[in-house]
This record gives sequence, structure tokens and C-alpha cells, in this order.
Amino acid sequence: MPVRGSQLLVFSSFLVLAVADTTILEQLSKRHATRTAGGIHVPIARRESRSLERRADAGEIGLGSYFDVTYSVLLDVGQSQIPLVLDTGSSDLWVISNQCNTADCQTTVPLYSQSTFKSADLDVGLYYGDSMTRTHALGEIGQDTVNLAGLVLQDQYFAAINDTNTSVLDTGGAGIFGLGFPVNSFIWSEVFVDTYASRRRRRQEDLRAAHSWGRRSSNQARGTFPTFDFPRPSFPHQPRQASSESQWTSVITSSYATMGPFIPRLISLASLAAPMFAVTLQRNAIDRGGNLGLLSIGELPAPVQSDSLTWAPVRGYTSAEGGISAPPDSQAETYAIAWEVFIDAVYFDGQRLPVSQLADPSIQTSALIDTGNSLIRGPADVIDAIYTQIGGTEFVCSTPHNLTFEIGGKMFPVDPRDFISQAYPDSTDACIATIAVTDSPQRGQGYLYSWSLGDPFLKGVLSAYHFGNLSYPSQDPPTIGFLSTVPEDAAAQLLKALNEAKGNLAGTAQEAPTGVPTGGSTNSLGIQQADTTSVSSTTPNSGQTLSRTSWMVYFIMILAVVLVV
Repeated sequence: MPVRGSQLLVFSSFLVLAVADTTILEQLSKRHATRTAGGIHVPIARRESRSLERRADAGEIGLGSYFDVTYSVLLDVGQSQIPLVLDTGSSDLWVISNQCNTADCQTTVPLYSQSTFKSADLDVGLYYGDSMTRTHALGEIGQDTVNLAGLVLQDQYFAAINDTNTSVLDTGGAGIFGLGFPVNSFIWSEVFVDTYASRRRRRQEDLRAAHSWGRRSSNQARGTFPTFDFPRPSFPHQPRQASSESQWTSVITSSYATMGPFIPRLISLASLAAPMFAVTLQRNAIDRGGNLGLLSIGELPAPVQSDSLTWAPVRGYTSAEGGISAPPDSQAETYAIAWEVFIDAVYFDGQRLPVSQLADPSIQTSALIDTGNSLIRGPADVIDAIYTQIGGTEFVCSTPHNLTFEIGGKMFPVDPRDFISQAYPDSTDACIATIAVTDSPQRGQGYLYSWSLGDPFLKGVLSAYHFGNLSYPSQDPPTIGFLSTVPEDAAAQLLKALNEAKGNLAGTAQEAPTGVPTGGSTNSLGIQQADTTSVSSTTPNSGQTLSRTSWMVYFIMILAVVLVV
């Protein structure tokens, strides 16, 4: 089949950490996903190294090495139950098919069976990395039934990948579950154009213009901005002269109910009590435990109340900034493209950091909130200022550091345990920071965020993502809510973990719980915590062996972040 509309898609680089036991994942999802009248609460599983000891109890799942690179959740796609990487930084659902015959697809991870796949006759090419790596995921767009713990959608569009040399399978996942806005979805864009563009106008160059993506440069984590230069359709029941740019908006937003990504479709079909989802991520690095890994769809996890969160508006993009045009009946509308919130200020060790001078000064500082990002990324000059304040890129592990983001007038610190990673095996003296550089935004050149707040930030908060009204955002604007869960004694807990490390942080703490919603205690905020009391500690020998192996993998990961992402 000739490739029609092959595009470039950018997402986080998924690196080799080892494969988790997917049988336990399946048992966990069936036993411990809970559903209420308006939503569901699903355990989020962190991938675990094969050399770690696993519990036989089906109610628990082994958690990953201390790298904390990806989080995953089980979805039923057709007749297959598949672990997928959870990603708020993208909007698409794609799964690796059992038709994939490349060497990289030889795996024990469950793959998607195409026996129930309904092809849309649209091929897809997802490329990432640089010209030297040439990594890819190729397949086709189609439809099947998708089930997330009882929330079912028929004829959901997604991509079935049948040719790939990616390493996503090596993380124990078999694809990506994007949780972003539909206009940021490559798959939605391709289906939309194919549906509404006239056959004679559906040229290859028009399809490429429909949703433009670019490769990342060597040190960034930013995709090229989507465009909405769609080929003009023939609107049903409307005179030709009514087909102006703004007339597209109602067609675009009404398409979400049939063509959109999974959660926006649920929202458009009024299937949820509230148009939202919430995430807490467990900690497997430095000191295992923290929040229970949980994805809640349609409501906040009980007993957390909405007024306990700090809610920040999501940045909207005007048509002049590359966003969707306002509709004729509400010309003040602006539409969100990504989960991007404004940042009031950034502080390090109590000192307010200067605003980056690399971006256009008219651009208000903002951050992408991204579960698919294993680091905190920021402007080069601000990251350099942090390293200058530390005294270099390596520092003493036993000196806790405090990186804090002010959002919506409230301080949200990064837990000092999540700010560091062990620099060398068999030594907890030197550490490196879980921060990296990203490109700075410029007017007219795509996304406007300066920061990307990934897992090191998100492990210290409950984050809630409110889509609001997808057709008329002014009636119910999109927002992100944050509730800090960093304990007051986090610095002391870091020192305790270091004192107990015996040379390697990876073997010091008990295995974290599996993400069972009904298990574990709650903190003073009402947020469920990982139950570490029932899990045995790793032995010093196994911990040492794991850490040596893991450190080498982590070193490779850091190189990949710099050279490939």
C-alpha cells in the first residue's frame, strides 16, 4: 500500500530498561481498577528491571528501576490487552501489532492482534531521533474497540504499527497512550483531512500541510507545531461562500466525537461525570514509595476535593499564534493545543532564578506538563544558572537541593529525592541533576512553552487535567490543578536513604507497591500512598548488581537524551 500523508511525529525517547511481567500487569488491572458512576481509577504500573525480585501476589506488581523513565497503563484494544506508556505530552494512541516482523518486535510483551482491525486505508510513518539514528514506527491507521477498565469506545481510531526499530518494547510497553488535546493529534488530523477534503484536492502536499511535524534537534524535546491549513472541504448544506476559515472550527470540534483521541471522545459523547483525568506517579528512585501510581478518569480520586488544588489556566493559542480560528458565533475564543500552564517564577535553593533571555520577551513563561518526559527541561541560560549555583554538573548527593516552580501564586517544589540521580556505581557521594536543556520559544515558530515539567516534578504532586468545553472554551476553560505532596521532611528522607544505601541507592529501599487503589494509607491531603510495609527489601548483593547494570543503562539514557531526543 502506498504511504499517503506520511508524517514526522515527535515523542519522548524510550530507552532500554528491561521487560516487566505483563501477566501480573493483567491481573492487577482486572482486580484493582475501580469504577464509579462518573469515572474510573486505574493503577499505573512502573516498568521493573528483570533482575529485581517480583512478588507472586497477583494484587501487586513489581515496580521499575530507579530511573523512572516511563509509566504505563493497561488498555484492551480489540481482543488484546496491552500495556501502553502514559503520555500527557502527546495526543495519539498507537500500538505495536503482531504483524510486526522486524527483529525489534521479537518480545514477550503482548502485542495488538489485527484480527478485528478495520483499516482506514491511511498509512502512517512515525519518525524520531536524528538522521543518524533513523528510528521509526510504520503502520496504518484504523479502528477497533478500546476498553479502559470498563470505559468502552467502539470504532476508536489509532495506529497499528507493523514495522519498527524503536525501543519502546524494551521498556515493557507496546505503544503510547496520548492524553493531550485532539488538535495535537496526528491521527485525528489525517482522518479529518481524509474525511472532509475532496478527492481531487487530496494531494500529498495538502496532506502534509494538514499537520506538520519536525524532527528534534540534538538537545531539545519539542515537536514542531501543528498547523491547520486544511484543504477546503465542501460543507454539507452550506453555500460555498460560507466556507471561510472560521467556519472550520465547528466542523473540527464536532469531529472529536467520532475521530478524536480516546478521552476527548468520551468527553464529546458526555460519557464522563467531568471532562477531566488525574494522575499520581509513584517513586522508584532513590527512596521507593511516595504517591500511589494512579490514573483517574472523569473525577478526582476520593476523597480529594477540587478546592484543595491550585488550578492554573491552560495557554490558549489565537489564530495569529497558529491556533484554531474562533467560530463566527464566539469570536473571542482561543483554543488550547497542549497541556501548557503559565509559570510565575522559578526558584532554586530559595533564590529566584532570572527569566530566560533566550526567548522573545513578549512571551509569557509557561511549561508543558508531560508524564512522558523523564526529566525537567528548561531554557539553556536558566539551566546554566542552576549548575553555576550548584558549582558544576556533579554535586554532593547529601546536600539536598530545592527546585521550586511558582504556579497560580503557589509554590510547588520538586522533592529533593527526585532532583538527583546517582552519578557513579558503588558510590553515593556524587550525583547529577534530573534536568536538561530544551529550545526556547520564538514568536511564529510553534509552541510557546519554555519549560517541560516531567516525572521528577510530577512525582511530587497530584495533577488534574480539566479539558473543559472543547467547542467553546470560554464557557468552561481548560485548566490543570496541582496539589503538592512533597513532605516537609523530604530532605531528611533523602539523607536517610543515602545513609542506608551501602554504596548504591537502587538496592536500599523496599519495593514499592503495585498501584492498588484500595491498598496503602492516605496522607494528610487524602492522597493514597504507596504501601511499602508488605514488600521485602532487596538484598545488598542483588541491589549492588542491579545498580551496576542500571547505572550503565542510565548512562546510555543520558547520552540518548543529549544526542537523540
